[in-house]
Amino acid sequence: MLGVARGYGYEQVDPPLAEFADELSARLKAGGLRDAVRFVDPVSQRTLAIRPDLTAQVGRIAATRMGHHPRPVRLSYAGPVLKLSASELDPLRSMRQIGCELIGLDTVAAATEVVQVAIEALQAAGVTGLSVDFTLPDLVDTLAADAPDLELLRERLDAKDAGGVAALDSRYLPLIEAAGPFDTAMARLRAIDSGALSSRLDGLAKIAAAIAGQAALTLDPTERHGFEYQSWLGFSLFASGVRGEIGRGGSYTIIHGDGREEAAVGFSLYADPILDAGLGDSERRRLFLPFGTPSGLGARLREEGWATVSALEEDDT
Repeated sequence: MLGVARGYGYEQVDPPLAEFADELSARLKAGGLRDAVRFVDPVSQRTLAIRPDLTAQVGRIAATRMGHHPRPVRLSYAGPVLKLSASELDPLRSMRQIGCELIGLDTVAAATEVVQVAIEALQAAGVTGLSVDFTLPDLVDTLAADAPDLELLRERLDAKDAGGVAALDSRYLPLIEAAGPFDTAMARLRAIDSGALSSRLDGLAKIAAAIAGQAALTLDPTERHGFEYQSWLGFSLFASGVRGEIGRGGSYTIIHGDGREEAAVGFSLYADPILDAGLGDSERRRLFLPFGTPSGLGARLREEGWATVSALEEDDT
């Protein structure tokens, strides 16, 4: 998977497992350290956080050590994460993440590249029957910015509570009905759009066109669960034969130390369900070298990609 990312120019970074919570939580505009395990550092007496997700750490690296680099910056990563709590849909608290972040842009072109890299990385791991479920995380905020009960409206749309939405404002009922296969959902959204969504719907259509035929596409425009820090675009990844969600991504905003905001887009893949399905484990090419095998032969075999296991005694087998 990381090999695919390298092919697109993403350089791997390796953030620490825990960081000072106040510094890490300040790097994403929203939701950066939600569900993090926190504890007090006995040396500094400051609160440390074990990362529940690697995105905020990559954002910190891009904003500090790589703040002077020309944009966009392309970074990849792999490592364990730990969440404070689990859910029925996501029962694992500890998992391994692999992902990419493109920092400096959240344009349609940038988002298209990121979705394409995610799909190719999964295909390289042997994952088939891919499905991409798109969402527009800030859709409700855009359409209902002046609504007096905005938070309640969000909650009822999240719950797909048609009666509750109708009681607040029936104009938003079509958003619930818009969820489904991508083309059908887009047609329903365009039918109710007065122009406020035209640019983002056009952008989403371009992303979908770029990956057409590589995955089944669906759209749930009001889905926000797990997309707390995403902005105009979010997506989840699923595959046949693999249980549950295998990745997610979208656009978001990084906050620099001086308060400056920077757009970004990226994705995280979850290695555990992929490995549990018997995928992603590359073929192991190993050779046993009998005792006394010339070192030059072993070196040549390793250059050819073999892992060599040398006998250390004459009767080793």
